[in-house]
Formats: sequence, structure tokens, C-alpha cells
Amino acid sequence: MGGHDHAHDGAGHAGHAGHGHGVAADADRRWLAIALGLIGAFMAVEVVIGVVAHSLALISDAAHMLTDAVSILLALIAMRLAARPARGGFTYGLKRAEILSAQANGLTLLLLAVWLAYEAVRRLVDPPAVEGGLVLVTALAGIVVNVAAAWCISKANRSSLAVEGAYQHILNDLFAFIGTAVAGLIVLTTGFRQADSIATLVVVVLMVRAGYGLVRESGRIFLEAAPAHMDPDAVGDRLVGHPPVTEVHDLHIWTITSGQAALSAHVLVEPAGDCHAVRRDLERLLDEEYGITHTTLQVDHVQDTLLTVGRAGEDPAGPDRHCADAHGPVHREGPHAH
Repeated sequence: MGGHDHAHDGAGHAGHAGHGHGVAADADRRWLAIALGLIGAFMAVEVVIGVVAHSLALISDAAHMLTDAVSILLALIAMRLAARPARGGFTYGLKRAEILSAQANGLTLLLLAVWLAYEAVRRLVDPPAVEGGLVLVTALAGIVVNVAAAWCISKANRSSLAVEGAYQHILNDLFAFIGTAVAGLIVLTTGFRQADSIATLVVVVLMVRAGYGLVRESGRIFLEAAPAHMDPDAVGDRLVGHPPVTEVHDLHIWTITSGQAALSAHVLVEPAGDCHAVRRDLERLLDEEYGITHTTLQVDHVQDTLLTVGRAGEDPAGPDRHCADAHGPVHREGPHAH
């Protein structure tokens, strides 16, 4: 009872859910592949029309569609890699390939936004002649294609950051085509050629917003931050409030990949407490209240730790008595120490 009690869950869950998840992943890949085909075909046509019509808005839309195609391709590759079982040094498997894909999508959106902003400002100063009618017709066709592609991707599992990255690309492209259609209509009816560049700048703002969101979220995962919706201090206080727990420290919460949070902690219980029962209770609490099913809890009796852990000349009742280098706040029974 006084020894360490390590619990790794998840295996049982995987055994029951494996088949369904595989079927869902196949469906996701199919929807993404359909969207990729739609976008690839239209993009090739749009590049030619953009050059003929001298429209930066159309060319920028085509460039954006290229990043759409790349984002979907990355998501498809990432889903294949993430499905591989863990082996060798990759103890989590390649699940974070999806997060790499999302980060690449975010970065391409930001880099493309910089280039388009530069070109749009340059054309505002010296606007070229733009074929408004051709721009309008092409943009309207682009809206139809992007609505169809966005619908396909929305049918896939958007809780995956890689799929969400591809979806954000498509959604931004849809807004871009709407802006381009409006610009084409303005050029056609009023001859105001700068409308083409203004539409491009509106799209740039949308691209920066989506790209920043993807880079920020993927960066949090790579930096092992807790999920954005979860407060580790609140979780620690909740755990230590469960009798006979007296202290929780070295509490870590991180995300393995999209929707898969993990937690580890060192838990101390009263001398008469049942370590095994506490561990089971805390696992159930974390699952039911926070949706965390991948946990590793080290559970000790408090007096065992006081007797066996400590450094020469150190007060056994001092704040660092449990670990040589505790990470983060210490949550204690009663008034909590943070």
C-alpha cells in the first residue's frame, strides 16, 4: 500500500473504440480527397483566367487555393501517420504529425498574407486594367466550388487540428471569392480598378486571423501547455479536495494530439488511506469531470514520503519535502498553497 501506484489507462478504451475510429478515419480521408479533387481542378482553370484578366484578386485566390490543396494533402498524410501504432522511440506513435500539419497550414497562410498584402498595396498605387466581367464570373464559380469543398471537409472530424486547418483554409478562400466577386462587379459597373486590390487586402486580414489561430494552438501543444479550456490549478484543487488526499504536486496536463489530453501527478494520501482506491477514484473523477482518460498517477502515503524522501539538513516538513525539484504549484488539503 505504501509503494508507488502507477496507472496507465487508455488501453481498455482503445480496445472498444478502435474499430469505430478506423471507420471514421476512412470516411474523413474520403471527404478530404473529394475536396482536394474539386479544388485542384478549379485552381488550374483560375490561374489561366487570372493571368488573362490581369486580376490580382483572382491570382491571389488561385494561390490561396494552392495552399488549400497543400493543407488537405498534409492533413491526409498526417492522418495516415497518426494511425500508425507506437513503436521504438516514438512512444506516442506519430500522432503529432497532425499538429505539424496544422502548424504548416498556419504558417503558409501567414506567409501568403504578407506577399498578397505587398502586391495589393503596390497595385493600389498603380492599378492595372482589370477585366471585371471575367473576374466576376470566375469568382462566382469559385464560390460554388469552395462551398462544396467546405461542405465535404465539414463532414470530416474537425476536432482534429489538421482537419480544422484545412477547413480554415477553405473557409478563408470562400470569403476571398465573395470579396473578389464584389470587386469584379464594382470594376464592371463603375470602372474603379482599385476594388480588386481592396478585396485582396480584406482577404489578407482574414488569412492572418486564421493563420495566427492555427499557429498559436499548435504551438501550445508543442510547448506542452494545458488545453486552453482547462485550468491546471483548478484541477489540482479538485483532486486535493477528494479525501483522503492531502497533497497533489508535480501536476502536469498536456495534449498529445487533437482532443487527447494527458495528465500526470504525484498524490499524497493520509496514512490510513487506500492508495489503490484513491487512484481509481481520481481516474474516474478526471474522466467524468474533465474528459481526461490518459492518466499516470503516483500515489504515496504521506508518512512514507516523509520518512524516505529528503535531503541532508532539510526540514522534513518543508515545502520541498516530497520531490527534489517539484514542478509547478503544490496543492494541499485545506488552504491551498500555489
